[in-house]
Amino acid sequence: MMISPLSSVVISLLFTTTFSAPTALPITSPNAFPITELADSNLAPEDHLITKRQYSGNTYNQLTDGTACRPISVIYARGTNQAGNVGDPAAVGPIFFNNLASKVGGTSVLAIQGVTYAANVFGFLAGGDPAGSNTMANLVASTATRCPSTKIVLAGYSQGSQVVHNAAQKLSTANAARIAAVVNWGDPKFGQSLGAIDPIRTWAICHAGDNICDGGIIITAAHTNYQQDAPLAATFVANNV
Repeated sequence: MMISPLSSVVISLLFTTTFSAPTALPITSPNAFPITELADSNLAPEDHLITKRQYSGNTYNQLTDGTACRPISVIYARGTNQAGNVGDPAAVGPIFFNNLASKVGGTSVLAIQGVTYAANVFGFLAGGDPAGSNTMANLVASTATRCPSTKIVLAGYSQGSQVVHNAAQKLSTANAARIAAVVNWGDPKFGQSLGAIDPIRTWAICHAGDNICDGGIIITAAHTNYQQDAPLAATFVANNV
């Protein structure tokens, strides 16, 4: 696809301009801004869920860095423009990991693996980054082979949820059967298939007023505060592993 010089300038401005976070609003607020102007979707920094954060980084590769197999393997896809491969410590991913660790016996029980992919607006508009989707599917396949006893969990926020959906469609029947739980927050593909994964093991969390969950491209306040749902999501996963 050819991009005109003018379009290149506009795209450059969108990705180099810093936007301040809006004042916290009720999730039903009509205030919104275009997704292309979202510099960072971690707009709800308060972690009122767990006092001590064991997962305080933005990148985890415990399925690929030589870490021994653990009872539970979490493969997580971050949202558009989020840091590292799981988002910063105030993002949905790390808060979810901390809550899950507290429910299953600690961090030594979990292997956390972020999906390393571009996570840019173009991937979102394409329905989820294709390379990231392939990476997640390959991580499932390699983990299922290397760690035959581990319970595999898939999770994603925003564009990361698109990646989860796409990856699920690529899984063999045998590998889909290895998925113990799936959680998606702010899912642009809300209500769509997750391939051969048992639906009873899946949960998509969408807030009222979240335009992204309705198939739109507008970021409302309802899309930026899924951190508050991390404890319930962790309970759901803990009950399925």
